[in-house]
Amino acid sequence: MADIKIQIEGEKESAQEFIEAWKQAEKGNVPKEPIQRLYFQDLQTLLKVLTPRRLDLLKKLYRQGPLSIRALSKYLERDYKNVHQDIQALEQAGLVSRDSAQTLSVPWGRILAEISLAA
Repeated sequence: MADIKIQIEGEKESAQEFIEAWKQAEKGNVPKEPIQRLYFQDLQTLLKVLTPRRLDLLKKLYRQGPLSIRALSKYLERDYKNVHQDIQALEQAGLVSRDSAQTLSVPWGRILAEISLAA
């Protein structure tokens, strides 16, 4: 299972990282396995998306395996509407995926957070 790396960076820094990766690829230096990344502009935005309740949802969905929103809300013993809202936010961030049968899953084995103190 792949990892996703969460970072707090502005547009300029993330664009620079993309340019550097492009230059490396042009030289033939392609990583063996691509690194999936998710950028947030600040800690406040990250914490708005990845709340403790949503993190718990991700962990339980990962352990339980693919579920519908209704089955997930029953499993979590939470209101369907609130689980639906959490899933929408997590899908938009790319932390949850949905297949053609509308079944939800977590495509990541780990979520790695990196916060630079030198910003």
